[in-house]
Formats: sequence, structure tokens, C-alpha cells
Amino acid sequence: MPNLGGWELIVLLGVLLLVFGAKKLPDMARSIGQSARVFKGEMKGLKNDDKVADAPSTAELPVVAPPVTAAMPVVEPVPVHVKS
Repeated sequence: MPNLGGWELIVLLGVLLLVFGAKKLPDMARSIGQSARVFKGEMKGLKNDDKVADAPSTAELPVVAPPVTAAMPVVEPVPVHVKS
């Protein structure tokens, strides 16, 4: 694959300027930069997801409530007298 020299880059930039105009080029460069940043961030996120999936996590363990040690009050039955 041939390398682009100085003259080739100048001609390429001139053609882009003629095709898109001077007003559109900064907007296009800005959008390309934003797209590259988003892509880079997503790639880092995928790498971090792989690292998190490989490492055991304590956050995924279920939380177990401690056993209840307080005694319930004992209620004794009271005899009921029925009048007939």
C-alpha cells in the first residue's frame, strides 16, 4: 500500500474543500472526532466487561439475613366457661 506524500495530501484536502465547502469541513471533522471517541469508549467498556466477567465478584452473592434470636412470648391458653 503506497504512502501518501505531502503533495498528495494537499491535493486531497483541496478536493475535499471543493466538494464539501469550507463551512462543512470543520463540522465533519468534529463529528468524526466524536465518533472516534465514542468508539474508543465502547471498546474500553467491552474490555472492562471481560475483566469483570472473569473476576469473581462478591456483589453477586446473595445477602442472607441473620437468624432471628429473639424469643416469641409464650401465650398460655385461658379456659373459657360457657353458660348454658
